[in-house]
Amino acid sequence: MTGESTMTRRPPWVWPLALLLIAAAVAPLVLQWLGNVDDQRLVDLDVYRTGGQMILEGRPVYGFMTPAPQLLPFTYPPIAALLATPLAMVSWPAAQWVWTAGIFVALAVSVGYGFRAVLNRPAEPGRAGGLRLPLAFAFLMVACTYLMPIRDQVRFGQVDILLVALCLADCVARRPTWPRGMLIGLATAVKLTPGVFLIYLLITGFGPGAREEQRRTFFMAAFTAALLTLLPFLVIPADAADFWFHALLDPERLGANAATTNQSMRGMLIRLYLPAEWLTGLLWLALVAVVGWYGFRHARRALLDGHAMTGVALVGLMAVLLSPVAWIHHLAWVVVVLGALVGDGRDPVRVRVAAGVWLYYVLPIPWWGVAIKAAEIPVLSPVLGKIVQNAFGLGALALVWLLGSWLPRRREVFRTLS
Repeated sequence: MTGESTMTRRPPWVWPLALLLIAAAVAPLVLQWLGNVDDQRLVDLDVYRTGGQMILEGRPVYGFMTPAPQLLPFTYPPIAALLATPLAMVSWPAAQWVWTAGIFVALAVSVGYGFRAVLNRPAEPGRAGGLRLPLAFAFLMVACTYLMPIRDQVRFGQVDILLVALCLADCVARRPTWPRGMLIGLATAVKLTPGVFLIYLLITGFGPGAREEQRRTFFMAAFTAALLTLLPFLVIPADAADFWFHALLDPERLGANAATTNQSMRGMLIRLYLPAEWLTGLLWLALVAVVGWYGFRHARRALLDGHAMTGVALVGLMAVLLSPVAWIHHLAWVVVVLGALVGDGRDPVRVRVAAGVWLYYVLPIPWWGVAIKAAEIPVLSPVLGKIVQNAFGLGALALVWLLGSWLPRRREVFRTLS
């Protein structure tokens, strides 16, 4: 029996048990938000669904607002509205349940790929190897569900974890059944921020140390994104022109840029209440150049060194930090960051660091900053309050350093000690 596979030895009831544990652990969160009052329930899903409904009714996609008190416009590229039309064909309650189930499927894909090294690590002699994978997967699913960016996916009915799953699968799947690059192109066409992966593919597919596979992936991703961007000009030309030449250029359509939930570098700068908008803009562009150079440089190095997961995590953080607006739920990339930090789970220092990062993004720290500012304590409130209010964005900057500089050094130290 020594040659028997772990899969063969696994009792048939283990995976159902793991799924039951996940369902029981996430049920309170799902029931909380799907049981909320109508005007506070999955408000972003309402935007997607209404965009699809506008197309079916032949009305302007970028001219509507969802009902009060939200009053949210459609802010995504026109292909997203076309893809949302099936949501408009089903009832609102059915759409909510289907979309929420989709969020957890996308999270499962992200956890499966992001933590692949630790999930697929062979069991130690004498351990119940057949039990480890399902139960470890269940534990990681529940832990990631309660990260604040993932909780907000469920609360608002957001799409970000789906984009994470698409880009991650495209980058790290070993033998994809789809043309590699197609999923990144789809994600970029639906929501522009995953376009940072085109930069990643460009710098890893061309120049010194370039990889032919990355080059092919870049061309497929660019082709898919371009095709899905041009398609609406044939199907809904007025809406396509309205988005690219009007709606896209209006930053206020995205919401209050100074709101606490905007944890991009630009959002953090705006909350400093600098005296001139042009100064804020110049500082932001300088930071974009510096952080982008550092992040993409280390992402490229990580791939060349055989650590693709670290590269993907860094690029995901670039999607958040470099964007003019990045809400807290955009930080769904923390799931991949945790997977890169944990690795195969053999280094206890890396596991403890990952646990600290997990806890940091579970707690609603930016809102503590709002409370500190509201207390109006001289010096403390305006200084500490703003720092704490920017906690998740500052944390993302720290994670870029952690993945780019600390993690490679830690790998060397652990290799030496082992």
